Amino acid sequence: MVRHDEYESASQRARRKRERNPWAIRARYDRDTQRVVVGLSTQLDVAFPPNLVQGLEGAKPSQLECIEITPSGFGLHFPRLDADVYLPALLEGFFGSKRWMAAQLGELGGRSKSKAKAAASRRNGRLGGRPKKIAAR
Repeated sequence: MVRHDEYESASQRARRKRERNPWAIRARYDRDTQRVVVGLSTQLDVAFPPNLVQGLEGAKPSQLECIEITPSGFGLHFPRLDADVYLPALLEGFFGSKRWMAAQLGELGGRSKSKAKAAASRRNGRLGGRPKKIAAR
């Protein structure tokens, strides 16, 4: 069970956090724009495409229609996906864990096409292509 002083300390931290950061007061999925729209305590609305956010990528509109706001206002929960989004991180431009974001960037880089990339690929092909992986012993 939580002691009273621990509860008070946690409550004070939460109050300080709310003084420094906006929190969600409403959230909805807009099918027309295909964006999640979050109304903030600062009277500002922010919208983001769900396919950019870890846990929401590939979600169907019907899975995004139900959005719950956590009691603190700092979290969005999508019960049909069992996915959570931390609002302060999202507002800072973090759409998922570091590992997930790095994978997304790597995938984008792999799709890029340039003359330099094509030339490097041709050079590597003339050398026999990628070296074979050697199994660790």
